[in-house]
Amino acid sequence: MSQIQPSDQALELARQVLRIEADAVLALSSRINGAFLRALSLILNCRGRVIVSGMGKSGHIGRKIAATLASTGTPAFFVHPAEASHGDLGMITADDVVIGISNSGESAELLNIVPSIKRQGAKLIAMTGNEKSTLSRDADVHLDAGVAQEACPLNLAPTASTTAALALGDALAVALLDARGFGAEDFARSHPGGSLGRRLLTRMRDVMRTGEAIPVIAPEASIAEAIREITRGTIGMAVVISPERQVLGIFTDGDLRRAVLKHPDLSRLTVRDVMTANPRTMNPDKLAAEAVEMMEKYKINQIPVVDEAGCLIGALNMHDLFQAKAI
Repeated sequence: MSQIQPSDQALELARQVLRIEADAVLALSSRINGAFLRALSLILNCRGRVIVSGMGKSGHIGRKIAATLASTGTPAFFVHPAEASHGDLGMITADDVVIGISNSGESAELLNIVPSIKRQGAKLIAMTGNEKSTLSRDADVHLDAGVAQEACPLNLAPTASTTAALALGDALAVALLDARGFGAEDFARSHPGGSLGRRLLTRMRDVMRTGEAIPVIAPEASIAEAIREITRGTIGMAVVISPERQVLGIFTDGDLRRAVLKHPDLSRLTVRDVMTANPRTMNPDKLAAEAVEMMEKYKINQIPVVDEAGCLIGALNMHDLFQAKAI
């Protein structure tokens, strides 16, 4: 059986698809107007949830829009219009705002539930490609997501229209995010299982070593004693402290190498002679991501953690941050 080989025409067609879809999204910017602001106002003043609904490809786009809204500070979920007619309408209350997505604005399954949505008292935002459609006329606000043509050569398969609807949904979500003052830490709280959540929620106190796990040494200790403490601590340093646990310096593997090169006889030296004085430290409430930034900026691998008085309460190295997945 002979294999079909794609031609250069396929490459040009693919490029044309991208150009058509890019133009469709760009054309939306001129339609961000008063209707968009009214839609934002309805959602911002909504005491319930945003319910997104749509059939077919519009339904797939609706699921993504609902997920994006929910993760950016606007509680939302998707309801399938056909399922809504068979009981799921009970999910919609008078306090909710419904976003109905249909390129034609004539999707029968969606139109069938509009009277119930209205009777319930919920507000309706229509996102269609036809401002004269039944759905757009019945809506409290209509958002024009129309496109000049589909990217499909037959001008039939939903391609540019679904891309435009998705982009318009993203524009809504981001505008709402900004209006709510939704910040990076808010985003992290809704993504605690992801790498961003860990990076934005993990603090120094969550990952630092404490108690006996911190390698410490007195400034009068010998180099041999410091080496033993570094080896015991396994973080590549020993923190040099006063009797009151004030951090005076650190003694690292690097300090040891430099001392060997500079002083052939280490037995005559104490830790104070070769330590790095006044090291960079961090507060336990600082984000672990800030420790990563400091380490990269100053090319260091270990950080003592101190309280407000400068007393040692913890320590960590880059490996600890890797283990905590803060990097």
